[in-house]
Amino acid sequence: MSRIRATVNCDMGEGYSLYKMGDDEALMKTIHLANVACGFHASDFAIMNETVRLAKANNVLVGAHPSLPDKQGFGRREMAMEPDELASCFIYQVGALLGFLIAHGLTMNHIKPHGAVYAMTARDPALARAAVGVAKTFNVPFMGLAGTQHQSAAQELGVPFIAEWFADLEYSPEGKLIITKKHDPVPLSAVKDRVNRLLEQKQITTTSGTLPLAEGVSEVSICCHSDTPGAVEIAETVKALVDANNKLVGTQ
Repeated sequence: MSRIRATVNCDMGEGYSLYKMGDDEALMKTIHLANVACGFHASDFAIMNETVRLAKANNVLVGAHPSLPDKQGFGRREMAMEPDELASCFIYQVGALLGFLIAHGLTMNHIKPHGAVYAMTARDPALARAAVGVAKTFNVPFMGLAGTQHQSAAQELGVPFIAEWFADLEYSPEGKLIITKKHDPVPLSAVKDRVNRLLEQKQITTTSGTLPLAEGVSEVSICCHSDTPGAVEIAETVKALVDANNKLVGTQ
């Protein structure tokens, strides 16, 4: 079986005021794509500006990371929201980040929902169309879970789709992402095994075994969260594996 090409992404700029979340400066040196918080689960105008500046300094592509309006729960608690309301919620946040990108002479690379709304839009067709529709409004790709409503809505609306996989989170036996409010430590050996299995065999590691990656995926972006314990070491490890893999893909 042929290998699959990959990139590394990270959710960033997730502090607030004087409070820091993760080592963004170190993480920026280990990734290709940054998903920047837009103020509803974390971040503020000063942090958004600094995160975009860091991304530019490290040649990292920037995507918007909109959330449900839930700072107290860090955007990792579900809430009831109608599709049109969710679209407005996302447009408001993405528009804010776009202003900082323009100020720094950058363009937006993609949109990726955060936390609970990531899971909600992955399973609900109407919410997925609302979220992907915002990517269409801003004329950028949508990053989400392959084989879910994310991919279906992107295909339906003609929006380029970036398939994502998570190195530091668990997947259920059915292949559903297990999203927790607080991330537990993950052994580096487990991260390496999961990443190699994905890149070499196109298999997703679950809590009960493995499942094949969804059909039609030729490239995947691997997420490492900034608030997972040992995040920098995890990201460095994943980046090294991805770089080595992509060199082999080029020889296939």
